[in-house]
Amino acid sequence: MPTPKFKPGQSGNPKGRPKDKTPATKLRKSIVDDMPGIIDSLITLAKGGDVQAAKVLLDRVCPPLKPQAMPICLPVNGSLAEQGNEIIRAIMGGLIPSDIGSQLIAALSSQSKIIETEELTKRIEALENNHEP
Repeated sequence: MPTPKFKPGQSGNPKGRPKDKTPATKLRKSIVDDMPGIIDSLITLAKGGDVQAAKVLLDRVCPPLKPQAMPICLPVNGSLAEQGNEIIRAIMGGLIPSDIGSQLIAALSSQSKIIETEELTKRIEALENNHEP
């Protein structure tokens, strides 16, 4: 049996991994060193009409806006169908955006399923109670 190259518990590389010598580290250092020139090039390209360069710059300086929730005042009384009609009227009248209206209609649909499930559960329980021996 051949003798092991390294003794158990003893590192094969006692000095450890060389610092700042990996390709990724070298690339990062190069980018940092060249950053002023890279930014100047992007600015020049953007000024010349390069939309991609402009997008890169704007994405870093002005990140995209996140949607803001807007308050909505709609009547909440009446049946789910009546509430749905109110939402549709509000969309058609320009009182709320269509995407928000769509979300509200989806919420009403989910609510109707919850109500339907609850009513079916009560009916099944009542039937089971009436037929107990």
